[in-house]
Amino acid sequence: MADKQQPLQARDKLAFLLSLVPWLMDHDGATVSAAAKHFGMTPAQIREAVELIAVSGVPGETDSYQHEDLFDINWDAFEERDEIVITNLVAIDDSPRFSAREAAALIAGLQYLSALPENADRAAITSLMSKLSRGASSTPSQVGVEGAVATGAIDAGAEHRAVAPDPIAPTLALIRASVEHGVQLELDYLNSQGQRERRRVDPLRVESIDADWYLRGWCHLREAVRTFRLDRISNAVITDEPIQHRAGDSDVRLPDVLFEPSPDDLEVTIEVVPSAMPLLADYIPDGATSVEHDGRIRTTVRVSHYHGLKRLIASMPGVATVVAPPSARAAVQSWASSGAARYR
Repeated sequence: MADKQQPLQARDKLAFLLSLVPWLMDHDGATVSAAAKHFGMTPAQIREAVELIAVSGVPGETDSYQHEDLFDINWDAFEERDEIVITNLVAIDDSPRFSAREAAALIAGLQYLSALPENADRAAITSLMSKLSRGASSTPSQVGVEGAVATGAIDAGAEHRAVAPDPIAPTLALIRASVEHGVQLELDYLNSQGQRERRRVDPLRVESIDADWYLRGWCHLREAVRTFRLDRISNAVITDEPIQHRAGDSDVRLPDVLFEPSPDDLEVTIEVVPSAMPLLADYIPDGATSVEHDGRIRTTVRVSHYHGLKRLIASMPGVATVVAPPSARAAVQSWASSGAARYR
C-alpha cells in the first residue's frame, strides 16, 4: 500500500473515524497494519486517526474535558507493538440501542434474506446479525416461527437462531449450494396430479406464500420456467452440469406474480370476511366480481387443483367458506372430516 495516498477531506475523515471506532471495538488489539488493510488506508493515516481519537470526547458537566471525558488507548501497546487497544470509551454505551425484541425481529428478517439463493454470500449478513445481537439492550428473545424456512438454511454453526428450523431446510441448502457452484440441480417432483418425475433445474428464485415455499427455476425437461413447491421435492442432488439460464437472461421471464393463470385452473366461489380479502389477492382472477352477502364478501378464486384449495381454506378457519361448485365443497369437507377423525 502506497504511503503517498492523498489526504482525506474533512467530511471523509469524519466518516472514516465514525467507522474506525466501532471496528476497533469489535477487533480489540488489532494492529495498525490490519486496520490499514481493512480500510484501504496507509499505516500513517491509521496512526494519525488513533491519535486523534485519543484527544476526542464529550465535555462533562463543567463544560471542560476531564480524563474520563476523553477516549483513551493503551499507549504502550500502540507505541511498542503497533496494537490499538481502546481503554476508555466515551458516550458509546449511552447511545440508543435496539430492544431485545427489535433485534430479534431484525435478526429473523436477516435469516430470511440469508435463505434466498441470490444471497449465497452470507458473510455480511452473518456479521450484521452478530452485531445486532451484541448491540441490543439485552439478549434478543427467540422468535419461534413454525414452518419458516429462513433459519433452516442458515449455517449450522450460526450463533444466533431466531426462527425455528424447518423440514425443507436440506432442500433449500441444496438450492443454495447449486447457485454457489453454478451447477444444475436434479430432483424428483410430485406434481398436483400425483405424478412423480425426475427434473433437471437451473434455480432462479425462492419465494413464499404464507407457510408454503416455492422454487422458480428453468426446467430442462419442459424447456421453460416452472414453479416447484419445496415440500414436493425429493431426492435432490447437485450435478456437474453448469447452470445455463439465470434470472435476467433474455430467454428467461419471471413474472411479478408467483402463479400465472392457466386454462386448466379451477374457479371456486367462496365467502370470506371483508378483513381477510387482502389475503386472497393472489388467488382472485382479474375481472372477478365480489359482492357482499350476509356480512361477508362472495368472490371467485382460481386454484390449480383442489389440494391447494384445501390448504387455502384450512389456513383461514372460520374466515372463509366454500360455496360452489359442489365438487369443491365435497373435497374440502372430506379432507376436514379425515383430519378431525384422527383426533377421536
